[in-house]
Amino acid sequence: MQDFKTLIVGGGLSGLALADHLTQGGTDFLLIEAQDRLGGRIHGKTVEGQNFDLGPAWIWPGQSRIAALSRRFGLAVFEQFATGDLVFQDRSGAVQRGRGFASMQGSYRFAGGMTSLTDALARSVPSKRIMTGARLVAIETSRSGIVAEIVQDGTTRKIRVETIVLAVPPRVIAETVSFSPPIDPALIRSMAAVPTWMAGQAKILAVYDTPHWRNAGLSGDAMSQRGPMVELHDASAASGGPYAIFGFVGVPADARIAHQQDLLHLATEQLVDLFGPEMAHPKDLILQDWANVPEISRAQDRIPVRSHPDYGLPEELRRMATQGIHFGSTETGQFFGGFLEGALEAAERVATDLATQVRQRA
Repeated sequence: MQDFKTLIVGGGLSGLALADHLTQGGTDFLLIEAQDRLGGRIHGKTVEGQNFDLGPAWIWPGQSRIAALSRRFGLAVFEQFATGDLVFQDRSGAVQRGRGFASMQGSYRFAGGMTSLTDALARSVPSKRIMTGARLVAIETSRSGIVAEIVQDGTTRKIRVETIVLAVPPRVIAETVSFSPPIDPALIRSMAAVPTWMAGQAKILAVYDTPHWRNAGLSGDAMSQRGPMVELHDASAASGGPYAIFGFVGVPADARIAHQQDLLHLATEQLVDLFGPEMAHPKDLILQDWANVPEISRAQDRIPVRSHPDYGLPEELRRMATQGIHFGSTETGQFFGGFLEGALEAAERVATDLATQVRQRA
C-alpha cells in the first residue's frame, strides 16, 4: 500500500490550484482525476488552432485570485466582444434588433481559452503527482489514518493518506463514494443538498470562417423565448479567425440527451433566424452537455437552478476535517461559490487549513 500525506480528489481548477499550493509548500500529495483529462468543468475544443470554451468562459474585475494567476503565468486576457446590437426572439420566432443590452459586457476572457489556465497550473505540478482516469470509490477512516480505494483501468488499489481533499462537487461524493465506518446519513443528505453549479447546463458552439453577425453590426448577443438556445454570445478568439457564437440551451436535460441531432439541426435554424442566412453552414457545430457527464453532474442537477445558490461550506461538512476529510470544490467557496474565483477561494482555504494542522502537530 502506497503512502502519501494528502490525496486530492478532482483535477478541475480547485484541485489543480490546491496541488499548486502544496507543490510550492513542499507537501507530499497525489492528485487523482476520474476523467481522462484535467480541467473538470473547464473544457475546450480546438478548431484551426483556436481554442473555444465549452465550459466557463468569463472572468470579472475584482476577482483577485484569478487575476494573480493570470499575471503569474503570463496569460493574456481580452474583453468580451459586445460591439453592436443585441437581437431578441419572442415566442413566435419573430426577431427584433436593438432590444436589450449585452449582458456580459465588461467581462474578460483568456486568450487561448480557459484551458490555458488549467494547463498552466498542471505544468506547475510534478507530473508524477497526477493520475487521470482514476476514480475514488471508498474512504476508510481509523485512528491510524485514512485509506482511499481507487479504481483505474479496472484495477483497484489502496492508498494510505493523512488527509483527503474532495475537490469535486459534493453531490458526486454523496452518490459515488462509500465510507467506512458509515457516516451519519445526515452528512450524505448535506452533500446531496449542494447544487452543482452549471452541471445541468448545455452549450452549443457554432464556428465560422467569417463573423457574419459582426459584419451586420450585431454583437452576437441574443435572447430568445423560443429556443432551443435561450442566451447567445460571441465566443470568438481575441483576434483572427475562425469565429464563433455559443448559446445556452433551454431544452430540458432528458430531452437534450434523447434528441441530440435534432437539437443541433434546430440550433442551426435558429442561428439563421437570429443573424441571417449566412449562418446556415457552420464549419463546426458542437454540443457540450454537462448534464451527461457523470463525474460532474448527477440526477438532481438536471433540474435547472433558477438563481445563484447560497454557496459556502456547511458546518456539518466542515467538521469532517477533524477526521482528515476536507471539501474543496467551488461550491464550498464562501464569497465566490460557483465561479472560477470560488474554486481558487476553496483551494486557498483548504491549503490554509492543512498548513494550520501541520503547525498544530509540531
